[in-house]
Amino acid sequence: IRLYYLLFALLFLFLLPVPGKIIISGLQKYYCKIRSSQCALIGCLPKEEQIGHCSLRGRKCCQKKK
Repeated sequence: IRLYYLLFALLFLFLLPVPGKIIISGLQKYYCKIRSSQCALIGCLPKEEQIGHCSLRGRKCCQKKK
């Protein structure tokens, strides 16, 4: 029975979301907004250039070309 408790606890820990990822994504979005840019889901428009990322999943931070 103790083995079941141990397995349940380990499974529970592995299924919890990692809070560090949420913090990093939030900082990346904030950095993009500070630079007067926008987050694009697929890619930047032709008149824009990529200056970074908005999330860990690949959203791009795009700014108008100068």
